[in-house]
Amino acid sequence: MQKNLVIILGPHAVGKMTVGQELAKLTGLRLFHNHMSIELALKLFNFGEKEFGMLNESIRSTVFELFAKSDLPGLIFTFMCAFDYPEEFEYLKKLIDLFESNGAKSCVVELCADFDVRIERNKSENRLLNKESKRNLERSEAEMRKTSEQYRLNSYDGEVLPFENYLKIDNTNLSPEEVAKQIKTHFSIGE
Repeated sequence: MQKNLVIILGPHAVGKMTVGQELAKLTGLRLFHNHMSIELALKLFNFGEKEFGMLNESIRSTVFELFAKSDLPGLIFTFMCAFDYPEEFEYLKKLIDLFESNGAKSCVVELCADFDVRIERNKSENRLLNKESKRNLERSEAEMRKTSEQYRLNSYDGEVLPFENYLKIDNTNLSPEEVAKQIKTHFSIGE
């Protein structure tokens, strides 16, 4: 079986983690959603502190290295990408290169959904269960609004992105199960 790296991109509360959970069930890949490292780092440091960033990145680098060099079938990683910052693509390219140099196929999925739908998803039980830092809904929604104004969190329609295997899905009206099936089928993961 081919080893796979699936990177799921998209803005806050678009469903990256939930789709990743469903994709993990369908494929046997393991899910490493971005808040797994964020929540641990937040227990020790404040967001924005140098040490927070160092710990968060250290956790991620270790996980990526272990999975890329393992005999496991692969990894699903979720990431909120600022599409207007080239260094974000450089970060993702290094991750892809690490996995591909160890024989993996890399796939990038971008999710987008209407903002009002994402505001509702921000309150979902699954999100709040897995992301302690999002449980203050007033603060979380304010962060969503501010960050969405400050950064471009989705690609433009028709924009050419630097990924060989790429799929964009508007999941406004799709269940996480439907999206996961689309991803599995489109990239022939787990076959």
